[in-house]
Amino acid sequence: MDTGEDKQGLRKILDMTRMISIAILTIHLYLCCYQAFVAWGLTSQITDRLLKNIAHLGVFPGMFKAKLAALVCLLISLVGASGKKDEKAKSKTIVAYLSCGLGIYGLSFLMFYLNGAPGIIATLYIGFTAIGYLLILAGGTRLSRLIRLNLNKDIFNRNNETFPQEERLLENEYSINLPARYNYKGKIRESWINVINPFRGMLIAGTPGAGKSYFVVRHIIDQHIRKGFSIFLYDFKFDDLSKLTYNKLLKYYRNYKVKPKFFVICLDEIYHRANPLDPGSMEDITDAAESARTIMLGLNREWIKKQGDFFVESAVNFVTAVIWYLRRYEDGRYCTLPHVIELIQVDYERLFAVLQEQKEIEALISPFVSALLRKAAPQLEGQIASAKIGLARLASPTLYYVLTGNDFTLDINNPQEPKIICVGNNPQKLQTYGAVLSLYISRMVKLVNRKGQLKSSLIFDEFPTIFLNNMDSLIATARSNKVSTTLAVQDFSQLTKDYGSEQADVITGIVGNLISGQVSGDTAKTLSNNFGKIMQDRESLSVNSSEVSVSKSSQLDFAIPAAKISALSSGEFVGMVADNPDQKIELKMFHAEIVNDHDAIAREEEGYQPIPKPRKVTAEEVQENYNKIKKDIKNLVEMEMLKLKEKQKLTGRRDKQLKKKRKAELEQKKMERNRTKGTGTDQDQSISY
Repeated sequence: MDTGEDKQGLRKILDMTRMISIAILTIHLYLCCYQAFVAWGLTSQITDRLLKNIAHLGVFPGMFKAKLAALVCLLISLVGASGKKDEKAKSKTIVAYLSCGLGIYGLSFLMFYLNGAPGIIATLYIGFTAIGYLLILAGGTRLSRLIRLNLNKDIFNRNNETFPQEERLLENEYSINLPARYNYKGKIRESWINVINPFRGMLIAGTPGAGKSYFVVRHIIDQHIRKGFSIFLYDFKFDDLSKLTYNKLLKYYRNYKVKPKFFVICLDEIYHRANPLDPGSMEDITDAAESARTIMLGLNREWIKKQGDFFVESAVNFVTAVIWYLRRYEDGRYCTLPHVIELIQVDYERLFAVLQEQKEIEALISPFVSALLRKAAPQLEGQIASAKIGLARLASPTLYYVLTGNDFTLDINNPQEPKIICVGNNPQKLQTYGAVLSLYISRMVKLVNRKGQLKSSLIFDEFPTIFLNNMDSLIATARSNKVSTTLAVQDFSQLTKDYGSEQADVITGIVGNLISGQVSGDTAKTLSNNFGKIMQDRESLSVNSSEVSVSKSSQLDFAIPAAKISALSSGEFVGMVADNPDQKIELKMFHAEIVNDHDAIAREEEGYQPIPKPRKVTAEEVQENYNKIKKDIKNLVEMEMLKLKEKQKLTGRRDKQLKKKRKAELEQKKMERNRTKGTGTDQDQSISY
């Protein structure tokens, strides 16, 4: 039992041991320097007689035994010393004290080898021995003040926030497997990020430079082409990923049962042409309505948050009516976006006169016709002008040329004709090109998300730069149709800004696979909360005058704190993957560095072939196409107006004939009434008579 009496007794024993050490050292110095003490007159017969008997003990003969005995007793007394604990006590200072003390104490005998008077030599020997002894004593007492527990080795708590991760390679015919390494309790271990079900959606987040494309997207492209997927790629900074996709197809094209064709839509450089409003893919007016909504919200991104507003819906209905009119006119002969743009620019009276001939869109245009008949020009301009102004920005000869071709259709996962399509954007022309590319993507999604098609992969780099309505529905329903969707964003707030908070929350919440590089703010907090908490060890230190107490505990804390997500290095990712019923993954969460062979990638990129252009298009061809579209709409309107005039003439003649006939009928009825009246009078007269 540890009582006060025990501590007091121990302290007395240690004090006595220290006094024995001092006594042995004092007797040793007196015996070694006896001649000097005689010269100084510090001897007496009683002392000499007493010390003469003590000198016969086995400790004192010679110079080193007595010093060693004194040192041993001193060290024993220091072992049990308990000085006041001091957090500022440094081990280096203590080592310096002890090293210097032992050195001076042990080498002080060298003073006897000096030439000089006995008194001087004795003084030097006694002085150096005493200094060495005091330094050892000082170092020993400071040693008892040192707090021997060092709790600050991991000041950022890195090792405590580590957790076991999946180290198995889990593959299937659809999987994406990323090699990685992670830290677990201070040891670097090899691991794999296994996205075994990409059809449940994949969201990749990370600030610019976090490594989304280099460490993740390039692996998705490589492995999906190697496994025979048809690909649709939205390449925000054309042609970085498009060139990679083309060269991967050259490498793995033998893995396809039917070799896919490679197409590129670029609105700066002409590669291939495609009509996003292809009449063959527009089955009813709802397709026209969806296309109109996509193009208008893509041109006016602030309208995304105002869907349902009167003027927004008016503009969408107006464009829907024009698209469907062209779809029904001569079986879609002029059903292209450039023709829609040109037809919208026609003056209102002639335009609505032409549109009224299509009965299916009467309900859509009736508000505009009413405003026109009531001569409510301000209302009509408010309803239509925003559509005309937005679409007028697309009136470019190059855009018209690309949008009116038919080099391919957008059904990329057609079993008879699989395709790999790359759509390139230009960050400097984002506002204009984004709307057109959004229309391509919207039409492609409708064609891809069908049963009985090939497995396909839709990859959107910088997804918020385009508008795709009902993206959450695509992710939710495309899984059964083997459509893998990959969305790359810089931050959740960017998605909220461009799509609205409700749509952004649904998109970020519905994806099954999440991979995030460095992000900050609310995005980091959201991810940290989603990853949950793990058990972590905690230690606390309490210091009093003579003791140090340490308490250890375990408690739940965030597995990956928001601050750690904000400080991730390039190539370092956190996230969570989804599994399958027949292929379970217990360790779904990860915090790892994806491993890329940088030298091999650099060598591979040096050998990349440029994307070939199928043909050389001259400026004259582009301008000729531009003029032809304008001429098509002009002829269409003129012909329809002529038909209306002929119809009006026929209607006028028919009306005249009907009037003449009606007049004749009225004359005949009048004559009959007069005749009937005259006969009745004669009869009355005869009877009276």
